[in-house]
Amino acid sequence: MTPELPRRSRGIARLSAAVALGLLASVARTQTPPKDAAAGAKNAVSYSVGVSMGEQMRNSGITPDQISSERLAAGVRDALNGKATLGDADRARIDALLAGARDKEAAPNERAAAEFLAANAKKPGVVTTASGLQYQVLSEGTGNAPGATDVVTVNYRGTLADGTEFDSSYKRGKPATFPVNGVIPGWTEALQLIKPGSKVRLWVPPKLAYGTHSPAPAIPPGSMLVFDVELLSVKPAASAAAPAPAAAPAPAK
Repeated sequence: MTPELPRRSRGIARLSAAVALGLLASVARTQTPPKDAAAGAKNAVSYSVGVSMGEQMRNSGITPDQISSERLAAGVRDALNGKATLGDADRARIDALLAGARDKEAAPNERAAAEFLAANAKKPGVVTTASGLQYQVLSEGTGNAPGATDVVTVNYRGTLADGTEFDSSYKRGKPATFPVNGVIPGWTEALQLIKPGSKVRLWVPPKLAYGTHSPAPAIPPGSMLVFDVELLSVKPAASAAAPAPAAAPAPAK
């Protein structure tokens, strides 16, 4: 996958769907003990759905004190019985809950990123652009840097600041091809600064990566990302005939 622009609606859609299906466990626990195998299977799957929902909420940064399990169970019952549907106000409340949870989780990561980048900027060979992107040319290529609409083919490895790897085209054994303007802002900027054949290291601030969003569990909200990138080739968009990346580079799940 490639470092694509974050799409906030994905997490919200997953959580909203889970709300509609999940936390049946809360209902199941209030029922009488099962009298036959069918009832036991029903309660078991209900509990599993509840666990799945709980994991999604926890991974979104939501804590137990923010949710009333009784009211949530009531919402599940009403939705299943066709007595209630989500309105605009309901969706706004879910959006606000998720945004608040993400911001809370992202805050310490953003502070750590700012401290790291301030120190990293003083190191020899590190260039800091006006946007805050930092890069270092490890090996200089030749030719013209790609434009925003060109299609590039790259090899790359992505890690967190502590060195934890979340994605690598090298490990997949296949370079990634995508439009320069089809990925996260830090990549779009960096690619237009380097020549074909170059190898560079990028330090991408949270605001130029995924911000307070988490595209996958491997990348916490507010993370600064480090990429080693090798620009293999550049083609004009008209002649490249390359499809936009479906999960355009972001971490493999």
